[in-house]
Amino acid sequence: MAITRDPLSPLGELRHSWGWVLALGIVFVVIGGICIVGDITATFATVFFFGWLLLISGIAALIHAFTAGNWRGSLLYVLSALIRGFTGYLLIRYPGAGAVSLTLVLASFFVVGGLFRTIGAGTIQFPRWGWSAFSGILSFALGVMLLIQLPVSSIWFIGFAIGVDAVFEGVSLIAFSSAVHHLPGPSAHQAA
Repeated sequence: MAITRDPLSPLGELRHSWGWVLALGIVFVVIGGICIVGDITATFATVFFFGWLLLISGIAALIHAFTAGNWRGSLLYVLSALIRGFTGYLLIRYPGAGAVSLTLVLASFFVVGGLFRTIGAGTIQFPRWGWSAFSGILSFALGVMLLIQLPVSSIWFIGFAIGVDAVFEGVSLIAFSSAVHHLPGPSAHQAA
């Protein structure tokens, strides 16, 4: 007797819990909307969270460095832990400056990444390369806009970006849950 495996079985398992995926998508959309509306609060909450994350990880790494014993890279490990912890402390202590710094890093990333994406798409010209070039141009323009508007853009941008990302992630989860929910059941595959 041959055992036949349903090619959609992993998705079939998800089909039973599509409601949870849908609920998660709705939660993401709601949280994203809150972050977009309260972009300034979301920015400072993100900076505080990131600061605490760095501070706690720096302290943990420092404790680990001193309990690990004497090994060759211990000095660099201690320095890395101190820098991480100190950076976390500065982000918590000066969230405005932290928001400016993070926005500056993100804006630089958008400018450089956008340039590379645009030039790369134009050079290679893979199928439908215009979309990638357009995406690169938009990324470059966003980076330039953020740099021109600094430090004002740092107050709202991080929270806004997190909100937009959460909304898109939520919409994608909602669409995925709907698609999984409408998959044919295992009995439809066995009958075919």
